[in-house]
Amino acid sequence: MAIFKNFNIAAADSPESSDVISNVKDIVSSGMWENGAATMTSFFTSSVQSASSANHYLDVYATNPAVDSSAKVQFSVAYGHIFGSGSAGTKGVVGNRASAAIYRQLSQTLLGPNEERFTFAGTGTNIQPDYVYAISIARGQLREKMDPGNWELHMSASVTASDAESDVIKFIDDSAATTNPTVNQGGRVFNIVSGSISGGTSDIKTTAANQPGGGFGLFYPDLGILIFNGPVLNGSASLHHGTDEAAGSHAMAYETNLASNLEGGNVGKFYGAISASAAGVAAGTPYFAARREEVITSQHYFCRIPNKEFNFSSNPSFATASDGSFTQPTFFKNPKTFITQVGLYNDAGELLAVAKLSKPLLKSYSREAIIKVKLDF
Repeated sequence: MAIFKNFNIAAADSPESSDVISNVKDIVSSGMWENGAATMTSFFTSSVQSASSANHYLDVYATNPAVDSSAKVQFSVAYGHIFGSGSAGTKGVVGNRASAAIYRQLSQTLLGPNEERFTFAGTGTNIQPDYVYAISIARGQLREKMDPGNWELHMSASVTASDAESDVIKFIDDSAATTNPTVNQGGRVFNIVSGSISGGTSDIKTTAANQPGGGFGLFYPDLGILIFNGPVLNGSASLHHGTDEAAGSHAMAYETNLASNLEGGNVGKFYGAISASAAGVAAGTPYFAARREEVITSQHYFCRIPNKEFNFSSNPSFATASDGSFTQPTFFKNPKTFITQVGLYNDAGELLAVAKLSKPLLKSYSREAIIKVKLDF
């Protein structure tokens, strides 16, 4: 009675069929947030983290880490200024100049060796601004890369549920209108534009190129980083909230503080613009929807079971222990078994993997089977 059966592994250029097919790649898209969710509808920060490194960045959670010990960081937000404005310290003097450190880290990660500033789409004085805001997706949530065209972020200065939908600005990327994206040190680069996944925009690419004063931002899907044009974001009416908007007076709730040698709280303001979007959006509307994309490499094993093999079992219920006769008289000359699982072994006879069938598979002299086992890596 056979227990093991070797796989027939044919050479790649052989016309023979092979029982093992290797290096099969599939692109899989899934929700990027906690537990595979495609949208984040609540935002939390940690008071412990805020006290230690909030001047550099803020970690953002989907559940409150103060009450949920299993809460995981979903993404981080940061503010960077090329000269260090909006943070304490001056060049060569005491002070950590957090905004300068963040800008330098972002530029070294995303820009080429001869580039010092981020260059945004559009025309005007803000295509190479002094300061930017950034969102960096946590590695555990990103896995491999973000899925271009499948994210949408809302920002607002709205602070009460009565604020209008017009107080919310929605961002997406222009990948739907870009067939040949820019590629640099940070991988592929798309423009961040105003729009929604469901509605899109009929002239996304034109909107990005002609954005007054400079484009909204740059999207690096391969690294999971979104860079926002600070002055353009700061000048958006949707991020201002005042008591006399009809008269054109804005309280500038999230206006960037560009003072020198002073902590301007800009990281917290940027986080506030994201988390405050809940107030101005209809119930159930996602605030940060995103999907990730990863390449899954698979190996396929074809377990071929001819009619004359695996028709006997070592199970005590199959035959008697005394003389080896069948427990069922009908098995004489016509034995039957039920296949419930397949084991994959190495050359040393060590069990490496087990594949279980959803229901037992009848096997006899008149029946053959091919069971495909797929291993994903």
